[in-house]
Amino acid sequence: MHPLALKDFLEEHVSRFNRPEFIPEDPICIPHAFTKKQDIEIAGFIAATLAWGQRKTIIAKCRQWMELMDHAPYDFVLHHEERDLKVFEQFKHRTFTPTDTLYFMAFFKRFYQEHSSLEEAFLQGYQADEVDVMERLLRGFHEQFFADPFAPARTRKHVATPARKSACKRLNMFLRWMVRQDEAGVDFGIWKRIQPSQLVCPCDLHVDRVARGLGLIQRKQTDWATAMELTRALRTLDASDPVRYDFALFSLGVIGER
Repeated sequence: MHPLALKDFLEEHVSRFNRPEFIPEDPICIPHAFTKKQDIEIAGFIAATLAWGQRKTIIAKCRQWMELMDHAPYDFVLHHEERDLKVFEQFKHRTFTPTDTLYFMAFFKRFYQEHSSLEEAFLQGYQADEVDVMERLLRGFHEQFFADPFAPARTRKHVATPARKSACKRLNMFLRWMVRQDEAGVDFGIWKRIQPSQLVCPCDLHVDRVARGLGLIQRKQTDWATAMELTRALRTLDASDPVRYDFALFSLGVIGER
């Protein structure tokens, strides 16, 4: 497809899917239940982490987690005592077990006792004028997340890193939610240091299939290098906000169009 025709095609589908009507049936509805910045961050990170499987199940499990925190994530994270965590001992989503849940809660408490925003966890080695900075930021976040010497080894599989060549789909989706300035009101844009131009497109099976069909990806596997290949192709269409096309690629993949 000619680059101009491709851009027009994707723009049409961004307009079609980047709409408030998209929110209720997507895991992004979980952070949209809150207005406080830290509540949005915590709820968003949890929703992105659990975002695999059927969306109805993902949303239901996320709402269960929010209920266990009395629908006040930031307040619960900062002020809970050990006995308050007992309610999480039965929480499970697919391979995400209570062990993982309790470590996430421990990380949130440790982090927010020292920092005002989760964005700070992604700023290790950040440079405002560097376009391809995200690999270093995600590596740094992973190191900080598991800095506790007692971090369960099994929990590492739930927080991806480019160091393992992962495409880091869920982390990139979470960052899109937090960073991207969205006039449609789907993404939040509450983080101001990391720029939308620096984001990497979330690359899952749906996005991968559509992007390959459109000639945006040439690599055979789906890994970090593939996510970067896709993002660089999307930057040729919109250098300031390449991941806006995630709305088109993902939604076209889900409904089976191309």
